[in-house]
Amino acid sequence: MSDSRRIRIFDTTLRDGEQSPGASMNINEKLEIAQALAELGVDIIEAGFPIASPGDFEAVRQVAQAIRDTVVCGLARCNDQDIDRAWEALRHARHPRIHVFLATSAIHREFKLKMSKEEIIARAVAGVRRAVSYCDDVEFSPEDAARTELDFLCQVVEAAIDAGATTVNIPDTVGYATPAHIASVIRTLRERVPNIDRAVISIHCHNDLGLAVANSLAAIEAGAGQVECTINGIGERAGNCALEEVVMALRTRHDVYRCHTGIVTQRLVPTSRLVSNITGIQVQRNKAIVGRNAFAHEAGIHQDGMLKERTTYEIMRPEDVGLSRTDLVLGKHSGRAALADRASALGYHLTGEQLQTVFQRFKELCDKKKEIYDADIAALIEDELREVPEDWTFAGYELQAGSGRTPQVVLRLRHGDEVVERQVADGDGPIDAVFLAMEQITGMNVRCRDFQVHSVSMGKDAQAEVTVEIEYQGQPYRGRGVSTDSIEASARAFLNAINHAAASPGAVRRVSPYEPQAATNASQ
Repeated sequence: MSDSRRIRIFDTTLRDGEQSPGASMNINEKLEIAQALAELGVDIIEAGFPIASPGDFEAVRQVAQAIRDTVVCGLARCNDQDIDRAWEALRHARHPRIHVFLATSAIHREFKLKMSKEEIIARAVAGVRRAVSYCDDVEFSPEDAARTELDFLCQVVEAAIDAGATTVNIPDTVGYATPAHIASVIRTLRERVPNIDRAVISIHCHNDLGLAVANSLAAIEAGAGQVECTINGIGERAGNCALEEVVMALRTRHDVYRCHTGIVTQRLVPTSRLVSNITGIQVQRNKAIVGRNAFAHEAGIHQDGMLKERTTYEIMRPEDVGLSRTDLVLGKHSGRAALADRASALGYHLTGEQLQTVFQRFKELCDKKKEIYDADIAALIEDELREVPEDWTFAGYELQAGSGRTPQVVLRLRHGDEVVERQVADGDGPIDAVFLAMEQITGMNVRCRDFQVHSVSMGKDAQAEVTVEIEYQGQPYRGRGVSTDSIEASARAFLNAINHAAASPGAVRRVSPYEPQAATNASQ
């Protein structure tokens, strides 16, 4: 690609993405996503904002130690305490970057910072210099750059580069820009900042007007060499530029942009699903690139065209983003080797023990469904990979319910070698009754904050994928369950969340009368 320009991909899923309401992640989840991002081929991972909290600091520190071949970045405001804390978290990284920022727009100068232009430049220079004293790779962001006066923006960027910034990021912090506007800003910086060739121009767009990807592409056309984005476009308010969309736009329309990235695009769908499952933020079905309908064709005319020539209605190959060309590939007569091969093709790496567990559930699913789709297989795998140390496991239920009558449920959970049974005649419906029985057996009194049901594939026998968020001792915990039986899926999700809560440090619960030592008479 001698005529193709390399665009750096700066992923901020773990920092800006985590700022989505309800998307907070624990350290182990951040490490798992960081590893997936490294395998995806991103150039820079912004692991967090170390000064924000002890948890954020520790997450950045552990990501910096674990990820060896990708730049690991920590965010800091332009003050000594933030920058020192960022470096403390990053100091053991093989490729560290400190990202300092300071607001520059008139509205921020007047109402938030109450600083003059001269004070802004002095603070920015001091911040960059302190960061440079720790490491050579320093990025500077003039926050709300899209609403900053162009003359002043040029002055700040020039001063930051003179102070040692190797990347200057132009954030559209509030999603205000349009493609023509952002392209004009990038061109102006290239034309009027005399030392601009000493730094990479980056672009960071929010999606408040639905223009984050379009604005990022316009910036790249105008000369930006780095784009800041998140998996699935998650982030504050309406989110950020979606990594999978901007990457596939550059790849699919290389004839227009003449740019490429180092992204392993076959990892896009698995990484999207990982982030969705960990954060609990589901991807809309018609989401570009990674949505379930992105390569689905229902209209007869489209189907006819696809059968004759795929490119009549598809501009990308599903294989190139991590989906298989043929969706119906496995059945009840398939063996472990075939399942392992399909899992690998879908981008999953299973241990022998994980494969065995998934295979058992796959065989059970084959007895319930006529057609097994890749989405079904992915759901089973993700259910296994999301497991936590299980205090309790689901063992079955019986239910009597109907309109206008109180549901009666008999729930069975396994605790060690014992099966504990509880009968409940209460609740607003069968799922509520199952949840109440589960709380009584486990001794965990929780509050259900969110409950969502999704169809994994298609057809009336499709698996239900349930995600549940509970609150326990003031902390949120998410759980996920999959089954062709929506009540069983709900029970598995609720139990998964309870096990998360029980495994958390400092978890305190009341003693359940249904612990194993008292379980012998539990069904009486």
